[in-house]
Amino acid sequence: MQRREFITLVGGAAAAWPLVATAQQQPAIPIVGHLSSRSPEDAAHLLPAFLDGLAQRGYAAGKNVSIEYRWGRGQYDRLPALATELSQLPLSVLVATGGEPAAHAASAATKTIPIVYLIGGDPVKQGLAASLSHPGGNATGLTLLTALLEPKRFGLLRELVPAAATVGVLSNPNFLPAEAALLDVQKAAQAVGVQVEIFRARTDDEVDAAFAAISRQRLGALAVTADPFFDTRRDKIVALAARYAVPTMYHFREYALAGGLMSYGVDNVAAYRQVGMYAGQILGGSNPSQLPVMQASKFLFVVNLKTAKTLGIKISDNLLSLADEVVE
Repeated sequence: MQRREFITLVGGAAAAWPLVATAQQQPAIPIVGHLSSRSPEDAAHLLPAFLDGLAQRGYAAGKNVSIEYRWGRGQYDRLPALATELSQLPLSVLVATGGEPAAHAASAATKTIPIVYLIGGDPVKQGLAASLSHPGGNATGLTLLTALLEPKRFGLLRELVPAAATVGVLSNPNFLPAEAALLDVQKAAQAVGVQVEIFRARTDDEVDAAFAAISRQRLGALAVTADPFFDTRRDKIVALAARYAVPTMYHFREYALAGGLMSYGVDNVAAYRQVGMYAGQILGGSNPSQLPVMQASKFLFVVNLKTAKTLGIKISDNLLSLADEVVE
């Protein structure tokens, strides 16, 4: 069973957005730039939702709007150059998805082109918005709160394996919100008397090494923190968790559908549709400085029973009752 995901607006109403004054003549067909920290392969299921959001505002790709894509593929240091490259085009809107790295790269590249971002943390604390209701500047967007949900995910994982004295946490030190998320996890662990072993991985080799160490230490469970780099390696990480038979919690439903044990987080497909709708709204004349930053308001807890059986794990009736979706 799956509850419908929705995202609410946080106050404020849209106002008219004057045309951006640029030295370049605006094209007859508007161009939308799409900058992502992720890869086209792992985001393939999300792009149709983005295009559907644009279509709901009257813009069809290839007909009355053109889209220029640039992909960081989990390599955050590539994003500034890609954002600059996009900003030199006569864009009408610049969309930045895949978390804070893309959003900050887009913001640094232009202060005139309207930006719609999709991040996991607090845009005010990140310096991307003056406030949620009136972000100001040339940018607005959505926050999925993924980085703020680590304690909740840890709690669900703890309920799955209550006997685990030590839980591993996989984190990418190159991801801006990572350290704050780790502090939240450590506080949640201390509250229930559980030790946390942190494994930092920013490359494929380091991911491999982290899982090998987790296996050697015979840790009772693993939490994979929210991070676009990990998303680009989703199938690899799920396969490693299966190889080493470690019960693992993830941040997006896609992991559980790919064979991961459990996930808790917002529906990315719905989020990308909202990004497309916001981009279309700005193409139609709305002012991003007065479009409120949207926040995820409901979340999906997904349990993969097939994976649980393979691991020899009994999912409690209480956890199953909490699940929005069960993969069998």
